[in-house]
Order: sequence, then C-alpha cells, then structure tokens
Amino acid sequence: MRELRIRPATRAVILDPEDRILLVRFDFGDRTVWATPGGGIDDGESDEDALRRELSEELGLEDFELGQLLWTRTHHVPLLGGRWDGQSERFYLVRVPAFEPAPRLTWEELRAEAMGEIRWWTLDELEAATTPFAPRRLPELVRALVHDGPYTDPLDVGL
Repeated sequence: MRELRIRPATRAVILDPEDRILLVRFDFGDRTVWATPGGGIDDGESDEDALRRELSEELGLEDFELGQLLWTRTHHVPLLGGRWDGQSERFYLVRVPAFEPAPRLTWEELRAEAMGEIRWWTLDELEAATTPFAPRRLPELVRALVHDGPYTDPLDVGL
C-alpha cells in the first residue's frame, strides 16, 4: 500500500473591523463549498510566503500583518486530478480594514482553480446559511473566535 500524498496548505481567516469574514466559493462540479482563501504551499515556501502569494492572487490583498495560527485541519479527498490524496491546512488570523477584493489572477484563471465567487459574510449570515462550509463548523468557529478570541494553542477543527 502506498503512502498518502498530502498537500501542505495555508489559509487566512480574514476579519474586518465589523468581524465580517471574507470567504471564497469553490465549485467542484458535484459540490459547492465556501472556504477561507489560501492554498497550497510550494516547495521552499514558508506558510507566510505561500499565504501572501495566495491572497495576492485570489484577492489582490498585498498589505497585511499575519496573525497567529488559529486552526489546523487535514482532510482526505482527491485533489488536482488525483495528484494529491488530501490536504493538511493551517489557518492564520488576518485582521484588515474592509476592502473590495480585486484578484490579481483573471476570473478565467481563478475558475480553473474551481473558484466561483468571493464575498464578505456577517456572523448572522454564516449561522443562517444552508450552504456547506470548510471546515464544516466554520460558523461556530468564527463565533468563538469573535467572542472569545483565539485559543492559546491551534485547534484541530476536523473536517
């Protein structure tokens, strides 16, 4: 039996001063999911370098301070045409002023990566939504973050 190929990735929990969270919709053909922006870590990249590259490409966000590591998550699902068997993600807090996303990549390039939409969500909108999120408990996790602040140690958030 071969060893699982797990892609390392980093994601941003982007909150504005009103505690809205910026999420990206991914359309995978058979399913749609809203998730935090970010992506795979290239060879030789640090988490911060990868996140800065991803947020520039996906959102046009260039100037931000990387906050603390909040959450971790590993999921097993074939990615990128079966090149990977799953992904191990680290989620970092990023506090920014509200802004209008202006991706550096074209929408054609973003759609090739399964991205379909970018939008800010209020906590009430998150909790009322019936759409799937990744991680699944995202509304609960954001509520705890906003009301209680980050945990001392990163929290494994499961699927």
